[in-house]
Amino acid sequence: MNSIKSSCKSLYMLGDIFDYWFEYNTVIPKGFTRVLAKIQEFVDDGIEVVYFTGNHDIWTFGYLEKELGVRVVRNEESATLQGKHIYMAHGDGLGDPSRTFRFLRRFFRNGPCQKLFKWIHPDVTMPFGNWWSRRNRYSRWGKVTEQESEKEDVYLGEDKEHLVIFAKNNEKANGPKYDFYVFGHRHIELDLMINAKSRVIILGNWINKYTFGVLEDGNFWLDNFFEDENVNCCDLSNVV
Repeated sequence: MNSIKSSCKSLYMLGDIFDYWFEYNTVIPKGFTRVLAKIQEFVDDGIEVVYFTGNHDIWTFGYLEKELGVRVVRNEESATLQGKHIYMAHGDGLGDPSRTFRFLRRFFRNGPCQKLFKWIHPDVTMPFGNWWSRRNRYSRWGKVTEQESEKEDVYLGEDKEHLVIFAKNNEKANGPKYDFYVFGHRHIELDLMINAKSRVIILGNWINKYTFGVLEDGNFWLDNFFEDENVNCCDLSNVV
């Protein structure tokens, strides 16, 4: 964020910025101080920051908007940036037929369930939430280690990637409409043409590959951050 600040006009953060985030009326998770301060610094300097909630940080109830001044998007959003029509979302739930995932997604987003969860003391809910997040990240289909989990973060092909299928179906239903479909969620880097006009962009993995997306002069590409290199102006960024 330091490297892009001087030339950044808009910063789009496409979900799962925090591995686990749950706000109480008077309590927020411990830590993340430098990240929160840097986001507020961007806003104070007139840089638009748009924060998409992911499946790990759904439970923001006004703190980020009121204290930091970001604009929070809870589902998906379309925008025209630099003359390009762009569809953006974190990506969880889009095109995924899993009934278990859909049930959990609705459960986690249910207002009464969220209120009931708030009644439990943070010293109980925070460790539980962090445990659940680690379990979700490292335990997939019975896998329990980070190394094994990373094997799941590979491109499955156009006919199996839910986000690609969603974008294709959306184009078929509504006609060629978007230049870019931009998603987080899946920890893969993907830049795929799905018709003569539209590309599906999956931004990758910030945890160990340091990937992000750049929109400059109407051109979009995926890039990697390395501390010793300068990063050009970006209008879209995902930190996973």
